[in-house]
Amino acid sequence: MSNRPAPATSLAMVGLGRMGANMGRRLARAGLTVHGFDGDPKARTQLADESGVHTYASLDEAIARLPAPRVAWVMLPAGEITDSMINHLAATFAPGDLVVDGGNANYLDSQRRGAMLAARDIGFVDCGVSGGVHGLANGYCLMLGGDAQAIGLLDTVIRALAPPSGRGWAHCGEVGAGHFSKMIHNGIEYGMMQALAEGFALLARRDDLVSKPADVAQAWREGSVIRSWLLDLAADALADPQSLADAAPFVADSGEGRWTVDEAIRQGTPIPAIAAALFARFDSQGNADPANRMLAMMRRGFGGHAVRHTGS
Repeated sequence: MSNRPAPATSLAMVGLGRMGANMGRRLARAGLTVHGFDGDPKARTQLADESGVHTYASLDEAIARLPAPRVAWVMLPAGEITDSMINHLAATFAPGDLVVDGGNANYLDSQRRGAMLAARDIGFVDCGVSGGVHGLANGYCLMLGGDAQAIGLLDTVIRALAPPSGRGWAHCGEVGAGHFSKMIHNGIEYGMMQALAEGFALLARRDDLVSKPADVAQAWREGSVIRSWLLDLAADALADPQSLADAAPFVADSGEGRWTVDEAIRQGTPIPAIAAALFARFDSQGNADPANRMLAMMRRGFGGHAVRHTGS
């Protein structure tokens, strides 16, 4: 007879931003009990009418409602805030309890956190989550790292969060494998987005040939080898030209593209498409401006070429 505990049917959702709140809703609508914590009262208020979700102003109060073994799913930004929260849980939880980090995190940080918790006999799972704002309705793609017992404890939670097909999730390996897989996923995402954006930019510059790029995008969505959700999003943007024109040409980077390139350097593995996509984002943020000014000045110096001035 197995001594493994039954899969958890309740958990603490720590961090009720867009992703954490929607994941809490999806779990509750699948019949699980969610004890939510967020330091922001507005984040807690948005879930006030969600049956099966109970929110608390104190993390310790939320944890006190959990049956053993306790499960806390952390959905906070990468870095110090997640470190601080996991350290707090490490001091609060007992052997056999489980911490899940479902936010974006560097897999090296996840390995470090997992080792720290393992020294206290507390389980740890790092979970890369993809699905964005559509995950509530459609389910989330989940990439999980951790041992088999920890994944088993999360079985009911995983199946509630994943798409109805029962697919869309994978136990990727030991601690670190989940966030490593999500890091690579996001690097690929950078490259795919960049290729689509550049292709549509080329189409737009030849309106004498292609008068309606939006129609081309719609055609590509059916039967084309590049059909994808990202193409769907590009087609939606082209269908609303005024909103597209009003958008500033600034593209943020969340950090995972940088981690992917860092990993490629450590491995010595060439990833030119992903690296170029990351650098294009830096360019959009104005970080190429000093180099471009220097180029303009050098051209003037050797060839007498005119230099455009700010405001002209």
